[in-house]
Amino acid sequence: MRLSNSGTSRSKKTFFYGWKIVGVMGTAAAVSMGMGTLNFGLFIKPMGDELGIGRSTFGWAFSVRQVASAVSSPLIGGILDRYGSRILLPVAVLITAVALSALALINASWQLIVLFGVMGIVGLAGGGSLVTTVPVTKWFVTNRGKAVAYASLGLPIGALIFVPLTQVFIDLWGWRIAWVVLSTMAASIIIPLSLIFLRREPEDLGLYPDGIDPNFHDRSGSESPIAPVAPEVSWTAREAMRSYAFWQLVAVFGMVALAVGTVGVHRIPAFMDRGLDPTLVSIATALDAVLAGVSTFTMGMLVSRVEARYLGAAGFSFLAIASVLTIYATTLPIMFLSMAVFGMGIGGMMFLQTYIWADYFGRAHLGRIRGIVMPITLIVGGAGAPVAGYVRDSTGSYNSIWWVGVVLMVLAAALASITVAPRKNDDGGDLASATGQGQDEAGWTT
Repeated sequence: MRLSNSGTSRSKKTFFYGWKIVGVMGTAAAVSMGMGTLNFGLFIKPMGDELGIGRSTFGWAFSVRQVASAVSSPLIGGILDRYGSRILLPVAVLITAVALSALALINASWQLIVLFGVMGIVGLAGGGSLVTTVPVTKWFVTNRGKAVAYASLGLPIGALIFVPLTQVFIDLWGWRIAWVVLSTMAASIIIPLSLIFLRREPEDLGLYPDGIDPNFHDRSGSESPIAPVAPEVSWTAREAMRSYAFWQLVAVFGMVALAVGTVGVHRIPAFMDRGLDPTLVSIATALDAVLAGVSTFTMGMLVSRVEARYLGAAGFSFLAIASVLTIYATTLPIMFLSMAVFGMGIGGMMFLQTYIWADYFGRAHLGRIRGIVMPITLIVGGAGAPVAGYVRDSTGSYNSIWWVGVVLMVLAAALASITVAPRKNDDGGDLASATGQGQDEAGWTT
């Protein structure tokens, strides 16, 4: 393929199409806050009271969605590498919207679980979804951290809009109509934007990642010519699986997913059980997502100065602190503080999950690599929510299982901090464990 040099030099200020991809994916992340992800906890108490189902059922619904995503993620990852998100994202949104609308008709717990399973198959599950995060990292190398940062701004914006709006809809019309309205809004926003603007990768438009031609030299006669940009090193999925770093990251994300599953879904109804006002809980939930977006944005801007593994470890430490606060959150100030710190930790987790796979293993086979990882982390993580629900149903308290989550978060932070970038040798092996060398943001060994 002949790639165009037009507008790709660093000296020209032409607008790079990749930023349109960032804008669409940021919008999708914003709208996903109202699609049974962050706002799901607001439905648990009213739905449980009316349908007469326990908290473990909602935990199973969350976990079945995770498991379904795990089963489909290898296929989704391969499709993303080959075709991109232009058709896949609208299909995912449409299927999710129909399933959410169908929640208005349920009268039994098994129906809730089945519908959440259908949503999981298409892999649309908020900020960590393959269909919304992989495309952004495929369009950037040098500016990947900034691109992830700007795309993450959709999360706080979406939280500020859709989480309080969810509680308003529930108060006005009940939880059944609220699901229909939210799903209709989501489909009407994301589907047109995806079909109009999304493209697979810069090469499809005759462009280069970041809009910079790696072979370009300044021929203007200036004393400081512009150096060509070094190509990114990419690993195949098989090569990545032969590295220590790959399995260390799998362990890190598996532990965090399991820990977050025990706390994240159940803390909202737990606060309501303690007599805290549902409207204030919804505002605190929005604050959670706002700070998650702020945290992701900040880490994206810092990653050129601080290694991603340290930023991720900091995020996991925030999660541990927030979980301890959640256990003792019986008053509004502590509840708000716990949600705020939890959001900062989630932002760290989302940033690391989106950024580090591309940073360590390149963008060429990123969909397949993450499609292999997702089944492991989602299935492991999916056990957290139902286990926490059973603990609460049987003991009347989440505290014991939440302390287990705290320990897992601390261990994940420690492991993340020592997981260095692999160095690819000629036969695809991993030299990182022997050399301790890492990669810079463009993917080259330092």
